[in-house]
Amino acid sequence: MSKVAVIGGGWAGIAAAVALADAGHDIAVFEMAPQLGGRARSVAGQPDYDNGQHILIGAYRDSLALMRRLGVDPEQVLKRLPLALPYPGEPGLRLPPGSPLVAFTRGVLAHRGWPLGARLGLLAAAGGWLARGFRCDAALSVAELCAGLPAAVKRDLVEPLCVAALNTPAPQASARVFLRVLKDALFSGPGSADLLLPRRPLSDLLAGPAAAWLGDRLRLGTRVQAVEPGWRVDGERFDAVVLACTSVETARLTADVAPAWSATAQGLGFEPIVTVYLHSPGSALPSPMLALREGPDAPAQFVFDHGALGGAPGRFAFVVSGAAPWVARGGCAEAVLAQAVRELRWASPPVIDKVLTEKRATFACTPGLVRPPAFIATGLWAAGDYVEGPYPATLEGAVRAGRVAAQGVGAEAGGTGTGAKGAASGSPTNTP
Repeated sequence: MSKVAVIGGGWAGIAAAVALADAGHDIAVFEMAPQLGGRARSVAGQPDYDNGQHILIGAYRDSLALMRRLGVDPEQVLKRLPLALPYPGEPGLRLPPGSPLVAFTRGVLAHRGWPLGARLGLLAAAGGWLARGFRCDAALSVAELCAGLPAAVKRDLVEPLCVAALNTPAPQASARVFLRVLKDALFSGPGSADLLLPRRPLSDLLAGPAAAWLGDRLRLGTRVQAVEPGWRVDGERFDAVVLACTSVETARLTADVAPAWSATAQGLGFEPIVTVYLHSPGSALPSPMLALREGPDAPAQFVFDHGALGGAPGRFAFVVSGAAPWVARGGCAEAVLAQAVRELRWASPPVIDKVLTEKRATFACTPGLVRPPAFIATGLWAAGDYVEGPYPATLEGAVRAGRVAAQGVGAEAGGTGTGAKGAASGSPTNTP
C-alpha cells in the first residue's frame, strides 16, 4: 500500500482518488476551494445554481460508472433524451433509437429542414469519415474538414456540435479531436449519442457524494504551495503524487521538478464559457434544450429550461461557448437577453438573473496542439481534461485522466501488472 496525495478535487481528482482508494492506497485529497467539483459543481452558497451548464452523453461510460461507485443513480439525476438539436420553431436533427449507424442515417434522411442534396452530402461525408476510421491529418481544422459540406449542415449541425464539444469555434478547432468525439458519440453503441441533462444541482451528481465518501481523507480549503522530490507536499512525505489541479496550478507546482513538462502545460491557451441565467415566471421552452443560431448580435448557442429539468421553474440557462470575442468586448448578458426576446416566446418579460463567466473554462482545442502527458516523473502524475489524449476538455476526459493517473501509480507500486508507459497511454477499459 502506498501513501498518495491527490492535489485537486475536480472530476479528475475525484476519479483518481476513488480508484486509488479502491486499490487499497492510503490517500489524502487537497482542494483549494471550500468544496469539491472543480468547474462542474454548484455555486458555493447558492447550491441551486451551477457554475455553468454541463451536458453528458451516453458514451460517458467512465463518468456514469464513477457516479454509481459513489452511490448515485444516473437514471435519477440525469434526464436521458435521444440526440436532438431542435431550434426555435424547427424540429432540427433527431436521432431515433436503435443501432447508431442506422439511427444516424434515418435521422439525417428524415430531417426535412435540409434539402435532400444536403442530407445526402452529410451522409456521404460521414461515410468517408467512417471508412477512414474517423482519422485525419492533425493539422486540419473542423472548418477545413467540413468545407465541402452544404452550408445548412455546417450551420445547424457541425458548428454547434463543435463549439459544444470542443469549446473552440470550427475555424480554430481540431478536426482530429472532433472526429473522435463523433466516433464515440454516434458510432460506439446504442444510446451512446443520447443527451444526459442534469436534473439536480451539479454537486449532487459527483462532488457531494464524493465528499461524503472520502470523509477525513479530504482536506478542503488547502492550496498546496510546493511539491518537492521525495515526494513531499508542503513538507509532508508521500510515496506518489497525482496533480489533478488546473494546468496553470500544475505548471506552477512542477516548474522546478519538471521544467520541460511545466513549459508544455504553460503553453496551453484557453477558451471561456459564459452562462447567462434569465428568469421569466410562467415561461417554458418546447424542449428542455434548444439550439440557437449564433451570430454577430446573437452570442448563445444553446438554452436550457431548468423548470423542465426539475430545477427552478422560469429559469433558463443560455450558454455562450468559445466566448473569447464577447469576453473581450466586456460581456454579453444584454446581447443574450436581446437574442432571447427576439427568438423565443415568453409568458412574462425575461430579466437577467445571474451571469457566470469561466475565463479558463477549457483549453483551446486547436489543430496540432501538443498537450502534456499524464506521466511527469516516477511517482508524479498529472490528471486533468487537458493531459495528452484523444478527447477535448470534457467531464469524461477528466474522469478518464484521473483513472489513468491512478493506474500509473498502481503500476509503479507493482499493484496492477501494467507498465507505467502503458498506463499513461490509457488501458482498454478507457475506450468506449
